[in-house]
Amino acid sequence: MTTAITVSLNILDKEYLVSCTEPERAGLESSARFLDEKMQSIKQSGRIVGLDRIAVMAGLNITHDLLIEDQKKNGASLGITDKINALHNKLDFAINAFGK
Repeated sequence: MTTAITVSLNILDKEYLVSCTEPERAGLESSARFLDEKMQSIKQSGRIVGLDRIAVMAGLNITHDLLIEDQKKNGASLGITDKINALHNKLDFAINAFGK
C-alpha cells in the first residue's frame, strides 16, 4: 500500500499543498510547473486580470492544445487504417487476378 505525502506546489506565486503518492510526485510537480508557466504567460500578456480568470484561460488553452493533439493522433491512425485497407484491397485484386 502506498502512503500519501504532501507536496508543496507554487503556481502563480501562490503555494498549494497537494496530497499524492511518491510515484505520482514527479508528474504532479511537472504538471504544476507547466500550469504555472501557462498562467505566468497569460498574466504577463496583461489582457486578463484576476487569478480565477487567468486559471480559466490557462485551462482552456491547455485543453484546446490537448484536443488538437488528440485529433491529430486520431487522424493519423485513420490515415493508417485507410492505407492498410487500400493495400488489402490491392492484394485481394492481385490474388484474384493471378488466380484466374
